[in-house]
This record gives sequence, structure tokens and C-alpha cells, in this order.
Amino acid sequence: MTNALRRALAVAAVLSVGAGLASCGSAKQSTGTTSSGTASGTAAGAVKIGLLLPETKTTRYEQFDRPLIEQKIKELAPNAQIDYYNANQDATTQQTQVDTALTKGDKVLILDPVDSKSIQSSVQKAHDAGVKVVSYDRLAQGPVDTYVSFDNHKVGQLQGQALVAAVGDKAGAGQIIMINGSPTDPNAADFKAGAHSAIDGKLKIGKEYDTPQWDPNIANQEAAAGITAIGANNVVGIYSANDGMAAGIATAQKAAGINVPLTGQDAQLDAIQRILIGTQTMTIYKPFKPETDAAAEMAVSLASGATLNPTVVPTTATNGSNHKTLANLITPVVVNKDNIKTTVVQDGLYTVAQICTPDYAAACTAAGLQ
Repeated sequence: MTNALRRALAVAAVLSVGAGLASCGSAKQSTGTTSSGTASGTAAGAVKIGLLLPETKTTRYEQFDRPLIEQKIKELAPNAQIDYYNANQDATTQQTQVDTALTKGDKVLILDPVDSKSIQSSVQKAHDAGVKVVSYDRLAQGPVDTYVSFDNHKVGQLQGQALVAAVGDKAGAGQIIMINGSPTDPNAADFKAGAHSAIDGKLKIGKEYDTPQWDPNIANQEAAAGITAIGANNVVGIYSANDGMAAGIATAQKAAGINVPLTGQDAQLDAIQRILIGTQTMTIYKPFKPETDAAAEMAVSLASGATLNPTVVPTTATNGSNHKTLANLITPVVVNKDNIKTTVVQDGLYTVAQICTPDYAAACTAAGLQ
């Protein structure tokens, strides 16, 4: 990691979290890691933490969330044992993984739920066993102890505003298609509500879909169906709740012979490249380091019985089962062609070399990246 990247990540963490601090598998594929040492501010003995992530279709979880969380936990508690699980989009698998984590004796679970409602019984089981639950990125139902994510209504609002601006004067000449996220993901409902708050009354929605499991292939089919129903010449824009689905939608646009404004989220590498060549309009960059750092500090503090630093939990959130919990909601960032260099490149998310492969070299030059 370069010194510049270290400085950028440190600044991001301070701004977003505060001065005190943004694999396909099943239960059988969990991995435990241990190292010797004494954790500053922790109780004697190893801190045992279960990390449960939801899926691998979105590249962020294995590429950023997992390694950054594990790195921060080890920084705070060098002797920590981390048991890792990925549910691969299967809610039942994730419930089994929670059972496994409890059996292994994990004292805190960092849990990003596949299905926020169905995981409630597992959260309750952990609570009854005295195990703390840090709800990560998506707010699980049940008695969770803390929650860290982004302002998800704001994410949708920023996406909607960007789509309205990109459609511009063509707003009265046609309709848009809205392709929302998974109906089992509470964040998807927030994105959708935020997007509607910016779009309603400004753009006419011709077709709207909720996409099971955020599946890019289903999003492709939905986009194709929407384009056919509205008529290719009448589609003036497409709202996509994330970049994975935007990839499928971009393919559907190409097949239909159109190229209209298209939103996204997660700042995936392929999305940045699509933005450069004009087949995607924008994405939402959610700086991973402040979120992962906050989750790690919450987990280590809870595992050791320490009081949570108020800067790590500056607000509260209420989940779908009406449980109120301490929370940290981080501000998202819009990325478009004009600020790729000062966002995802400056923060070290991607290098110019990673973005500007031969197929994108000309677009990179035009955008001032190389």
C-alpha cells in the first residue's frame, strides 16, 4: 500500500467515522485465523469474531469488505480469531452459518444479511446466547446491537438526481425504466424510496421492476422487457440500483440499439470503465475503509466488553422488527467521468493501470486519467 493511499484512507476514516476511528462458501467453508499477541484495550485471551457476508456476485465483498475488516480487527486485537463465512446469496445457508459461528464460540457476529427478515430468528438466537451482533451494510431484523452502513436513502436520491440531470431536456419525450434491487434487502427499499424522491414528478416511469437477489441476468431480462414494452425510441433513461445489474442492463441496451443514461452503485471496476466509454452515466462510491473500520471497532469493543466510542456510533437506526440500535451512517459519493481521478483513483480503490486497459486507453486519455 502506498503512502498516498494510506493518507487517503486515513483521511476518509476520520471524516466519516470520527476522531476515534467507512468467496463463495457454506458453513463448511469457514476459515478461522489466529495470531499471538495482546490486544490493546481487550480482555485476556483471543477475541473470537464471526464475519458473515452475503454473496460474491457483487465484487466488493471479497475484494474489499472482507480483507479490510480482517485487517482492522487484527490491528485492534492482534490475537483475534476470525471465522469467515459467505452465504452465496442463500438465506438458509446464512442461518446455518450463524449456528456454526455460535457453536464455535464466536462472541460477536459481523453480519451482512442475505435476507433481513428471515435472519431475525438467527439474530434472536445469538442475542439469547449472549452473542453481540453488528449489522453490517444491511440492517437485519431482530435485536441487533449496532449497525454500520451508508445513508441509503441518500444513495437513491443521488442516483435519481443524476438520472434526472442526465436525461435533461429529453424528459418530456419519453419514459424511464426503473430496475430496483432485491425485495429481501432492506437497503434496496431505501435506495428505491430515495430515487423516487428525486425522480417523481420530473421523469415519467414506464416500467419498474424489483430484482430478486440483485441478479444481473434478471436485470438484463427486465431491461429488455421494459425496452420492448415502452419502445426503444421512447426510452430516455434507466435507473439501476447497482453496478452489477447495470452490466446486464448495458448489454440489453446494446442489443436494443440504444444508449441512454444509466445509473449504478458500488463503484465496481467495470462500471468505472463503462462510465469512461459512455455506456453508464454514474455510480455511487461508498468508501469501504470507514465502514469496515467502524464495523471492526464495534466488534472488538463488544467482544471485550468495552464501552463503544460515541464517535463510532453517533446516531441510531430502527430496523424492520422495530428494534432501535446504535448506528453509524456514512455519506456516499457520486462518481462520474469528471471525478474518477479525485475519488476512486485518489483513494487507491483502483490504479489508473487497472482502469485504463487497452480497450479503454483512448477514453482514459480523453478523461485526463493518463
